[in-house]
Amino acid sequence: MDSCRHATLVLVPVEMKRRCCRCHLTVSHEELAGSYCPECFEESGRRYYDFDDVEAGGGSSSPYVCEDCGVGVG
Repeated sequence: MDSCRHATLVLVPVEMKRRCCRCHLTVSHEELAGSYCPECFEESGRRYYDFDDVEAGGGSSSPYVCEDCGVGVG
């Protein structure tokens, strides 16, 4: 049994990504750098700037993590 009381909680930042509205390519803000969709440009030669913000998957469903033991809480 876990003896940690989870007294020190840390808010885990949610990583946001951008998804192209046309081809649905999902890239990070850093990779995109405010530019056009590279996939659409490669396929059609046109520069599309239409993106939606989406949360990156694969993380914990909890917004808080215990700093002492690393367990997701709340």
